This record gives sequence, structure tokens and C-alpha cells, in this order.
Amino acid sequence: MPIYLPELREDPHWFPPLSESLSYPDGLLAMGGDLSPQRLLAAYQSAIFPWFGEDEPILWWSPATRAVFAPHQLQLNRSLKKYLKKQQYHFSCNMAFTDVVRLCAAPRANQQGTWIVPQMQKAYLALHLAGVAQSIEVWRGSELVGGLYGLTIGGLFCGESMFNLEANTAKLALVMLQKQLQRYSAGWIDCQMPNPFLLQLGVQPLPRADYLLLLNQLKYQQVPTEFWLAQALEFEL
Repeated sequence: MPIYLPELREDPHWFPPLSESLSYPDGLLAMGGDLSPQRLLAAYQSAIFPWFGEDEPILWWSPATRAVFAPHQLQLNRSLKKYLKKQQYHFSCNMAFTDVVRLCAAPRANQQGTWIVPQMQKAYLALHLAGVAQSIEVWRGSELVGGLYGLTIGGLFCGESMFNLEANTAKLALVMLQKQLQRYSAGWIDCQMPNPFLLQLGVQPLPRADYLLLLNQLKYQQVPTEFWLAQALEFEL
């Protein structure tokens, strides 16, 4: 069955109304346009994000259900705290953004290809250089073993992807992200769509309408520049 999708115009701020998102595939809204910083920011500020494969046009999505971590939801239990102490990991933000994106884009077991295509990597690096896209890194000594990246949209962090080369390092990166956010905001994290891994960690499925309310409350919050300078993160877990 053919699918009709509106094609984005030259105006980087224009997107179709979210009410036009398809039910199947869930949330598919539009195609085309570009991945300029202006268009990407306009998308995230409107509850829209890009997601497409290497041989596809740029596709834009706003699913009916979002996946969100509420403030203080990401906590380490006693056994994971002991594990962390034993492993002697250390953490940073924005010290290896390009490497984090590259490792997130690497092929994974039972997965053909990646949606973090070179075009996407270049686009998010541009956002990073503009101070909008951030990364959290997990290190063992000088080796990068886990991390994540995404965008700060006011007081909301819009997560894009994460990776772990050792057990639990993706979860540790999420915990450190929420703690870093809570230095200046409530600590809400958007993870786009629920999946088994996120649900296991306690992510909340949120209807699009409720997500829009949350986004509109947070997106105009000022983000202090000093909190996302490249730095080690050394506070207690």
C-alpha cells in the first residue's frame, strides 16, 4: 500500500502538524529537507526527530508514545554501586563526542547496518560544535567503554543513542547524565521510543500530547554553558 508523505519545504522551521503523523509506521510524519542545525532544532522543539537508513530519504517522526525518564528515576541499586566501585570507572561529558557517536553507529549483534549514517554523524557534530549536542563518556583508564549522546533542548535532554563495550556502562552513562542535568534542571530525559532495554531501566511511556506539554514547559529553560564544557564528572553516585 503506497504511503503519502509531505515533503519539507525550504523553510527550516516548517513541519506538518503532528496530527498528520501516520499510525503505521507509528509516527512517520514527513520526508526530505536537510539536517541543518536550524531544521534539527526546530524539529526537536516540536517533538519531531529524524530517523532513516542509508538508502532512504531523510524521514521525520513523532510517534504516538514517547519514552521518558522522570527526575530521580535513574538510580543505582546496591549491587550496581558495588560493581561500579570494583570496576573503578570514571566519567566525563563532551570530552570524546565524535568517538561516542562513532561507537554508537558501529554495527551491533542481530542488526543490519545503522541509522547513524555519515550524514547524521556530520549533522550532530555541527550541533555539538554549536553547543547544543552533548555526550557522556564512561572510561576505564584511558579506554572509552560506554557512553551516550543527544541534545539539550532547554531543561530536557533528547537522547539519540548509547553504547556499551562493557556490561552496565550504558546504564551508568544514563545515571550520570541525569545527575548532570539535575545540576541546573529537574532532570527529564527523552529517549524517543520505548524498547525492552529502556523499559527494564524504568522508562515511562508517555502519550504524545503529554510529551508536548512537558516539552513546552522545559524547552525555553536557559542552559548554563559551564555545565556542558568538556570536563570530568566526579560527583558521588
